[in-house]
Amino acid sequence: MSDRSERDPTGAPVPAGADERPVVVWCNGDLVREDLVRISPFDHGLLTGDGVFESIVTERGAPFALTRHLVRLRHSAAGMGLDLPSDEELRAGVGDVIAANGLGPGAPCRARVRITVTGGVAPVGSGRGTSSPLVLVTATPVIEAADGTAVITVPWTRNEHGAVAGLKTTSYAENVVALARAHAQGATEALCANTAGNLCEGTGSNVFCVVDGDLVTPPLSSGCLAGVTRALVQELTGAAERDLPFSVVGTVEEAFLTSTTRGVQAISTIDRRPLVGTAGAETARAATLLADLVARDLDP
Repeated sequence: MSDRSERDPTGAPVPAGADERPVVVWCNGDLVREDLVRISPFDHGLLTGDGVFESIVTERGAPFALTRHLVRLRHSAAGMGLDLPSDEELRAGVGDVIAANGLGPGAPCRARVRITVTGGVAPVGSGRGTSSPLVLVTATPVIEAADGTAVITVPWTRNEHGAVAGLKTTSYAENVVALARAHAQGATEALCANTAGNLCEGTGSNVFCVVDGDLVTPPLSSGCLAGVTRALVQELTGAAERDLPFSVVGTVEEAFLTSTTRGVQAISTIDRRPLVGTAGAETARAATLLADLVARDLDP
């Protein structure tokens, strides 16, 4: 059986489950046990990172904001030139995988549902083959993020002018390296600048800062991912989009991260410099507004 444990937003390992039942995945339209899934050694996603993905969390056993996630998945796929199944097929796959793994209504925890699409079988090299894309949907348990977390800064930059800027691709090597450095320093996220020297994003999150009393987040033109939670929080709070020099991380007193699995998570320290963390008024307001939205609307 594969090791399907993962790290939650606090950095702690998440157990696969006490009963260790094989996960059931949706693979190109079929429900298959994880240990029976066959992926070609020539899959282009495996060989080159040619793929896109979305992560969705369940709330009360149902996928949250699935429509928004599918819109972003289609945007990423279009940018990569990848074909997707219909939204109806993907919705069915998501629902089937949640149910097959016992993560629907009444489940003891939320689940992380991931839709992954790769370029399919191809010759070794950068060029694609003629096969259809590989489409996988998985669902695994997650645990709640801590209220606050430590982050660090890293010297590597995002290229806001790159061919895949703003796309949620499976080419995550830069994120892996940066996040490993964060974990080595006792943090759960790493913030980076773009080539213009402005604050961009984390390895798997967007960032909001309180600057001169205003709640601000970097604009999409910075190269950051158009996070679904970012958009919801911006709509709920009226946060402004504005380029911020990367040096702001050395002076800001209140900031928080947003992502699908973190929700709104206060930043307690940046490079070990203390911030107000969970005591921040804007952070608390954003978290409350998001929680209220989740309680009343599962597909906003």
